[in-house]
Formats: sequence, C-alpha cells, structure tokens
Amino acid sequence: MNLRQLEVFHAVMRAGTVTGAARLLGVTQPSVSTVLKHCEAQLRIPLFRRIGGRLQPTPEAEAILPDIEAIFARLDSVGRQLRDMKGGRSGTLSLAGAFPIANGYLAAAVASFIAERPGVRVVLQALASSELLDRVVSREIELGVGLEPIVHPEVETEVLVTSGVACVMREDHPFAAQKDVAIRQLDGMPIITFLPRAPLRGYVDRALSEAGIVPRITVQVSMSMTGMALALHGAGIALVEPFLLNTFPLPGLVARRLQPGIEMKTLLIRARSAPRSAIMGHFVAHLRQEVPRLLGP
Repeated sequence: MNLRQLEVFHAVMRAGTVTGAARLLGVTQPSVSTVLKHCEAQLRIPLFRRIGGRLQPTPEAEAILPDIEAIFARLDSVGRQLRDMKGGRSGTLSLAGAFPIANGYLAAAVASFIAERPGVRVVLQALASSELLDRVVSREIELGVGLEPIVHPEVETEVLVTSGVACVMREDHPFAAQKDVAIRQLDGMPIITFLPRAPLRGYVDRALSEAGIVPRITVQVSMSMTGMALALHGAGIALVEPFLLNTFPLPGLVARRLQPGIEMKTLLIRARSAPRSAIMGHFVAHLRQEVPRLLGP
C-alpha cells in the first residue's frame, strides 16, 4: 500500500462510507472508489464489504488498522512538531557567549525564552573570544554573542547593544555615592583591569592615556568576574564590563559609569553561509527585547 492508499483506507475506516471519506479528504467520491478498488486488487485481499450503503471492514482490514492508525499518529506528530518549530515553540538552540555575557544577560534571556516554550532545548556555552569565533566558523554553534572587535571572512556580525566599561567597586567606596566617575578621578587609585592580551584592555589604556593618567594598575585579570571579586575584597576599583553585575547582583558591589565613557559594542556572530533556523530567529528577537530590560538605563 502506498501513502495515498493508506490515506484513503484510513479515511474510509473513520467515515464508514465512500462519500464520508471523500468529504474528509476533500476529493471526489469516484476518486476514493478508484483508489480503494486498485488497492484491493493490488493486495488481492478484500478490505470492505458493501452492506446497506455502508462499507463493512473485513477481518483483514481490522487487523491492519492499528498499524495504519499508528502511521497517521506519527504523521500528525511530525506536523505538530513542524508547526511548533515554525512558531518558535520547539527546536534546539546552539549558543555561546563571551564569559560575562553567557553568565549574565544571555543566560537570563535563555531562561525567559524557554519558560514560554517547554519544547525548546538549549546548548549554551561560555567561551573566550577566540574560542567563540572558532566555534561559529566551524558551525559547532549557530549563534555567538561576543564583544568587538570580531573580524573574520567567514562570519557576519550585527550589533546587539552598545554599552561601556564601568567602575565596579565596594558599596562603601567614596566613589559609590556618585552617579558617574570621571576618568581623571582614577589618577593614583588602585586599578584592577584586564590582561594586556584581552581585547578590552586596549580600550581601557586608550581612555586613561587620553585623560592624561598614568594608571596604578595593581591587578590584571583574564575575566571580569575575577576583577569584581577582587574589588569586593578591597583590592581596588575594577574597570570591567558590568554585564554580570547587571543580571547577577553581588551584594556589596556597585557599578558606576565612567565619564567620558569607554564604549564597546556587543555583537551577534553567525557563520556567513550557514542556514538560519526559525527557532534562532525567534530567540534573537526575544534577546533584543530583553537586553534593554536586563541591562537597565
């Protein structure tokens, strides 16, 4: 039996008449009769007896019905799954973010996204910038979220949000009472910031140099979280991205904007030639909506 014959057989079993089956399938009565006749001739088994204008299933028809119903149940399941995927209610998200992003607002956005879509499964990785780019290029992940600069011929980027390096300090620090911290106020202060090889270190050094400050950098770190921990323990003021602090508050710490600001862009990173899944499109739209709320003014 081919799929069309299975479809007609299933409809006749449900409706009990050729007319009813034709109505269920949206076709003419003669076409149903023809398919049914050819099916029985091909199988050399009678499937129905005509009694009083209705079709009475033979024992052979009753015997194969459970298996055929299982086939159509699977087809219905596939249809529901495809509809859910189209509507962003199921599928798999493969994501990665730079450490402070993945552990901050990206994790928060994933949590709120799957709360409304229990059929969605997610793989979320926190990676260094170089690893993040490599995973996107190799298509191990569909979407990366990282800090500029990202330059590679095999990827395309778009800006997710523009933010800045902040001063993270203990809440009892004298500068904590200010809304902003002028860069010139950092002259002579113990500074915690990134290692020289970190992409954002160049931004920090340039801003301090333009302000005419020779910084007293007491600790250099590879991760923002480490800088925040040092600030919490009184090692100085951490000049880091405040993403993690925005979405995962650490009691005893505050972040204050720098003036003039050290601006940076967060980028969405995709492989240039890779197809884009429908579920990822829905997630990116959700992420764009959530970021302003999560990061605040």
